[in-house]
Amino acid sequence: MLTLEVNDMTCGHCAGRISKAVKDLDPEATVAIDLAQRQVSVSPAEATPEAIREAIVAAGYTPRAIA
Repeated sequence: MLTLEVNDMTCGHCAGRISKAVKDLDPEATVAIDLAQRQVSVSPAEATPEAIREAIVAAGYTPRAIA
């Protein structure tokens, strides 16, 4: 599972755009969003962590890996 902090995800619309970006890349991925913590957790089926980060950036957000 990949967990990312996305501090510029501020509302449900943002969460929906991020989820769609990941699902467009990897339709079988599981995406869990915690808007209060501004975290996105992804269990990819095919996509690499880097590709997921790039998809979120392309959607207009700034993901940061959580150590």
